[in-house]
Amino acid sequence: WDFLILFFCLPVVIFNEITKKRLLGDVSCRIVPFMEVSSLGVTTFSLCALGIDRFHAATSPQVSTRPIEQCQSIIAKLAVIWVGSMTLSVPEILLWQLAQDTSPVSGVMTEYCTMKPSSNLPESIYSLVLTYQNARMWWYFGCYFCLPILFTISCQLVTRRIRSTEKKSECRGPKHGQCESHLNCTIIALTIIYGLCTTPENVCNIVVAYMSPDMSKRTLDLLNLINQFFLFFKCSVTPVLLLCLCRPLGQAFMDCCCCCCEGCGPDTASSEGSADSKLKTEMSSSIFFDKPRETPPPLLALGTPC
Repeated sequence: WDFLILFFCLPVVIFNEITKKRLLGDVSCRIVPFMEVSSLGVTTFSLCALGIDRFHAATSPQVSTRPIEQCQSIIAKLAVIWVGSMTLSVPEILLWQLAQDTSPVSGVMTEYCTMKPSSNLPESIYSLVLTYQNARMWWYFGCYFCLPILFTISCQLVTRRIRSTEKKSECRGPKHGQCESHLNCTIIALTIIYGLCTTPENVCNIVVAYMSPDMSKRTLDLLNLINQFFLFFKCSVTPVLLLCLCRPLGQAFMDCCCCCCEGCGPDTASSEGSADSKLKTEMSSSIFFDKPRETPPPLLALGTPC
């Protein structure tokens, strides 16, 4: 979803700031806010799911008793996160619309997006969208800011409490305990980045809600632009942070890139070296993601086919 934000929303915003014309017209006015709010929802619920996963990893008696999660289960969780986030963002499609105004400086007709429900909506839907608009500020602050931060902090505190009281590290081994600590640090880093990038938007929403009559339209547009670029910064930093902190994921990403660059016919020496590196990656990832293995897998079963 971060890549969707960067490849679709960022060009639309930049084009609008340069030409003062809205790319794709009224469609972009509705889709861009919908995707941006959905991005906040995906990150929020993903952090909550990761916190629950770390809690289960800390409360399991032994590594060997924790079953490997099936791919269907993971896809189902991702589907719930994505569909739930997009469902909660549907009011954004009905809330925004395209407007035109003449610039007092240049005298040129400019297009901009305004937060105003269309009067053509049915009365029941119009009242619901209007209610959402009035509660939008506190909904943003409570669901997309307080929920992921408080949930992550709570899960980390409970996890540390359980580990300190029951001394799980004795039955898990020092290497596995170190990998779990590394995963916890990754989740904390993701939460910190998310909190820092969403704080300006929540502060601006609260300030604008109480001081909007005293602020000019140019100031409001500038604040909205700053908030959008903080979101773009979060979407660009999060994948890099994951690839750097999560070593097996980063190594798998590099292996895929090398496979695409080198082609499907490497020589014998390079294939042996890549097989050794993939064996180490597979063994480290099996420990890193709580996947127990008693014996290393055969070399022929390793790697990703080109």
